[in-house]
Amino acid sequence: MASNAKNQKLIITTAYYLAFILLGLTISAEGPTLLKLSEHTSSTLGEISSIFLVGSFGYLTGSYISGRIYDRVPGHQFMAGILVMLGIVTALVPVATSLPMLLVIILILGLAKGALDVGCNTLLLWVHNETVGPYMNGLHAAFGVGASVAGLIVASVLKATGDIYWVYWFFAIAAFPIAIFVWSLPSPPARATPEEHKKTPMPILPVAVMVLCFLLYVGAEAGYGNWIYTYAFKLGFGTEVSANLFNIAFWSAFTAGRLLGILISTRTKTLTILTMDFVGCLVSVGLILLFQDSATILWIGSIVLGISLASIFPTFLTLAEERMHITGAMTGWFLVGGGLGGMLMPWLIGQTFANIGPGSMIAIVLASIVLNILALVSFTKVAVKPINSV
Repeated sequence: MASNAKNQKLIITTAYYLAFILLGLTISAEGPTLLKLSEHTSSTLGEISSIFLVGSFGYLTGSYISGRIYDRVPGHQFMAGILVMLGIVTALVPVATSLPMLLVIILILGLAKGALDVGCNTLLLWVHNETVGPYMNGLHAAFGVGASVAGLIVASVLKATGDIYWVYWFFAIAAFPIAIFVWSLPSPPARATPEEHKKTPMPILPVAVMVLCFLLYVGAEAGYGNWIYTYAFKLGFGTEVSANLFNIAFWSAFTAGRLLGILISTRTKTLTILTMDFVGCLVSVGLILLFQDSATILWIGSIVLGISLASIFPTFLTLAEERMHITGAMTGWFLVGGGLGGMLMPWLIGQTFANIGPGSMIAIVLASIVLNILALVSFTKVAVKPINSV
């Protein structure tokens, strides 16, 4: 009986991993396809960067709303519906011929992505509870797999067809079998709030600080991941096709870092992991900023940054789980923070990129990392011991 229960958990976990691979594909394709989307909609680089603002607004809205829904309805049926919605809307992205049309599509797509992100993270916590650490790192490694493969798919489709239609159509097609798989599995029961804590209010300050941590982290990850292709292309480090290799290097290193994080998370304390990660982030981004004319440093920095950023998100979730009673609503708030970061940083980089120059991207990413370290230190001060809450 115990063996059957364990196998069932692994099958459910596999479904979440497949959904997160798809999430990584759809999110990471936006950066390498940015110039083509600009051509399709006859918009400037500054104008097309608004897709990050609108998409992330949808993402954080979907995160906020869905966090409450997962607490109240069978999670797998709701998630399957979200996957179908994501598939349909993704197919429409490359056929948009005007920027307003594309922005509406991206907004709806952001809603689906936010709901899928909250669902996979929350339900995985409910499936594995206190043993979630390695599985959480595995989930986010799956995202890295999708992000890495996205760059390869974009490069291959561009080389074969000269355009990006089949990039998005392939992702759209992939969503439907995953939706069927998720629908067929029993949903984990919503985490019950301990009776003695039902009247305890949400610990607002620790939650708010952790939301800020997610905002700054996702801002750095999305900012670099979405703009490294354009950064390398504009500095003359590659052609329209070969500049994508920097994007692939970053996301491949990111994936390797998350796979490594599965092993490390079983042997190392969460704060130790985060300390090592942030040191790597500071060193890599600092080198890129100091040696902006060096393609070699950009290669090295992208790889080290990818590895260093990789395990921060799942480790933040694990740290929060260690110190708070995590509900779907709280996970939703964390991902609202992530959505805000994914909305503001890439958009801000787009504005400064056009008006100041490519170097502004690296400066903004570095600032996000420094502020993130300060926010993490603050969290350890306001949540110094496990907090039981709703």
